[in-house]
Amino acid sequence: MFDKLELVRNRYDEINRRLQDPATVGDPEQYRTLMKDYKQLSPLVETYDAYKAAKDACDEARELLDDSGSDAELKELARAELDENQAKVEELGRQLSVLLLPKDENDERSVIMEIRGGTGGDEAALFAYNLYRMYTMYAERKGWKTEILSVNETELGGMKEVSFSVEGDGVYSRLKFEAGTHRVQRVPETEAQGRIHTSAVTVAVMPQAEDVDVDINPADLKIDTFRASGAGGQHVNKTSSAIRITHLPTGMVVECQDERSQHKNRDKAMKVLRSRLLADKQAAQKSEIDATRKQQVGSGDRSERIRTYNYPQGRATDHRIGLTLYKLDAVLSGALDELIDPMIAADQAEKLQKASGA
Repeated sequence: MFDKLELVRNRYDEINRRLQDPATVGDPEQYRTLMKDYKQLSPLVETYDAYKAAKDACDEARELLDDSGSDAELKELARAELDENQAKVEELGRQLSVLLLPKDENDERSVIMEIRGGTGGDEAALFAYNLYRMYTMYAERKGWKTEILSVNETELGGMKEVSFSVEGDGVYSRLKFEAGTHRVQRVPETEAQGRIHTSAVTVAVMPQAEDVDVDINPADLKIDTFRASGAGGQHVNKTSSAIRITHLPTGMVVECQDERSQHKNRDKAMKVLRSRLLADKQAAQKSEIDATRKQQVGSGDRSERIRTYNYPQGRATDHRIGLTLYKLDAVLSGALDELIDPMIAADQAEKLQKASGA
């Protein structure tokens, strides 16, 4: 492990030197690429430097303890220093093991999320809106930017389905764990006898594709325009601004009617199409590599029930790690880190176990 860390340290120093070179500064594309590598390596190098400093402090403390000439007070200080830095060495060693795990190539990407009401009709559509609001509030806390790409609303204020982008640093690394089936248990406003209903909503999380990720032949696209429908502004049903794109080789269909401009709707629809095609491509590659794995954390498998939101009990339960929080109001207001952080820790622990051959 430490040979690899030294190589990383050398690479980091080399990148740092090149970033100071005027020739690099004058080449925006090269500078951007090196800065990206520098930012990715920084957490690992900083942790490694802290590990070495703590280890050196341990060695110095041991020398003092072994020195027969040291007085009792100095040895007591050395013993305290040794205990403190041994704890640091253990913790920083664990962090280094995690940082050295193979990275998900999509982790730094922005995402496109798709939320669809499932079992439960209008109640499911209302909860789909609740989830959309939860994710946009979480994004706001993180300083991320969200934008609706397509939405199909109901008369009661719900969403049959909504597609939206979340843009920022490391978005996929956190939101990928939200993919799956979300279940809600609550008493609908229309329920006269106060019975609790169970509804389901599916969430898909796709890494946002760049133009270079997916090669789309224009001849493979069938593009139709139509008039927007549903709740909206005065342009609804008056102009053919809505876009429907069909990818002929896969049969994949994307619609977008959120914007007044046909051009903007087309751009948004293409963004969704690229991301769906990239997600399918990566899912196929992953299946070939690991066809026997039963549970793929964050893969976007919609058949897996990942979480239950129980309103009468005020709880949110993540079934994958058996975690229950009695903070439902806070969770639905965007306080998702208390659910996402333990999922990341569980995922890292699983990967560490596999890496160690256990």
